[in-house]
Amino acid sequence: MCFFRRRNFAALFGVALLGLSNMPAFGQGGDQKAPEQKPGAGEPAKDQKKIDEFAEAIRVLGGPAANPECVWLGRRVVSLMLNDDLDTAFRHLDLYDRFGCPGGHIQAAFRCFVRQGPVDAKAREVLNARVHACWINPTMETAAAPAPPPTQAAQPSGTKAQ
Repeated sequence: MCFFRRRNFAALFGVALLGLSNMPAFGQGGDQKAPEQKPGAGEPAKDQKKIDEFAEAIRVLGGPAANPECVWLGRRVVSLMLNDDLDTAFRHLDLYDRFGCPGGHIQAAFRCFVRQGPVDAKAREVLNARVHACWINPTMETAAAPAPPPTQAAQPSGTKAQ
């Protein structure tokens, strides 16, 4: 008789446990937030900009370097190299090679970017625009760089430099 009571108790305990697991937690307040909406379908302007950049690459470059996957991965590799994230850049470069994209184009785009001088790393839009410009035209001439600041202050007349 005792055996049947234990078995019934265990069964009832299991059912109660399952029933309670489906109920919301009592400790949570009643002011639950609505789930945040993700910008999945996206902002049309941003999506259109990407489409325009890919179309420009196809129009200007032609060949495998203009394929959307090559443009996206190549620009990403150049950006990662500029940020000194070489491990991630090399992983992306493996994907770039796997898609049959030309490796020399990355080298030319990186060289184009470096020849133009430094860019503020916090200005992401400027950095991305320059990476894209160098991807589209890696032989682009360097932009007119501002004159370097003077290394020494002008000395007043009548004094000798020592």
